[in-house]
Amino acid sequence: MISVRELKKTFGNITAVDRISFEIAKGEVFGLLGPNGAGKTTTIMMLVGALRPDSGSVAIDGQPDPTRPDVRRRIGTTPQALAIYEELTAEENIRFFGKLFGLSGSRLKERTEFVLDLVGLTDRRKSKAAEYSGGMKRRLNMACSMVHDPSILLFDEPTVGVDPQSRNLIFDKIEELKVDSRTIIYTTHYMEEAQRLCNRVAIVDHGRILDIGTVDDLIGHHGGKSVITGILVEPPSRETNLPGTLTDQTQWRLESDHPIEDVARLTNDGLKFTSLKIDRPDLESVFLNLTGRRLRD
Repeated sequence: MISVRELKKTFGNITAVDRISFEIAKGEVFGLLGPNGAGKTTTIMMLVGALRPDSGSVAIDGQPDPTRPDVRRRIGTTPQALAIYEELTAEENIRFFGKLFGLSGSRLKERTEFVLDLVGLTDRRKSKAAEYSGGMKRRLNMACSMVHDPSILLFDEPTVGVDPQSRNLIFDKIEELKVDSRTIIYTTHYMEEAQRLCNRVAIVDHGRILDIGTVDDLIGHHGGKSVITGILVEPPSRETNLPGTLTDQTQWRLESDHPIEDVARLTNDGLKFTSLKIDRPDLESVFLNLTGRRLRD
């Protein structure tokens, strides 16, 4: 469905995208996960033909030039920066973008009704976008990108600055689109979004893909060990072979590849805990292990 080969883009002395390659299958939700400035948005802009790469190639359904109108019509893009007209109503915005893609008459009416309902804005269809909350504007942004019924959807940080209710609705609608076999690229720097929505995830930093895989595969390869913490009922005796470390006489910590088995063995050996907690590695562990833990702007 989508093939990217050795894609590169520079801006002066800055390499925004550095020879990245990946394939996305039909009906897949593919995540681009990386910190701000990692190259996610630049990649999206080249995928839709808004930027020409310095080198490399993008193919959509075997078609090698995403700037061609017939290729662009297969793609719906929800950009990070809102692409709506605030002086227009929701309905007027959607109809405007639908006409840009050649819709008219009953088909335009049908698609307008569908996407208004999809993003939960039917009751506010006659309100100007300027009157909307941030979350409602994001949902209208999505509706405008989907009015022409594209088979490929690109969502670039679609939940930035939205309220929890709108965020959950966006998640629900993307999951519905996933069931409908739409091919989706989803860029984010929120780990829980990628973990919930994506079939596969590419971890991106400094314009490069550090690894690609399913969430489970990435956690298995890069997540590290589980961490067990507990408070013992009483300090262990000198004869007790207690792995891990005691931060005082009763507070205990252990990194483990097999946390359930280790806890079972220790309790069978007679150790008793007043509390016990197992923190398993997740996508955030993968992200930090691959991109580093130092704050970067």
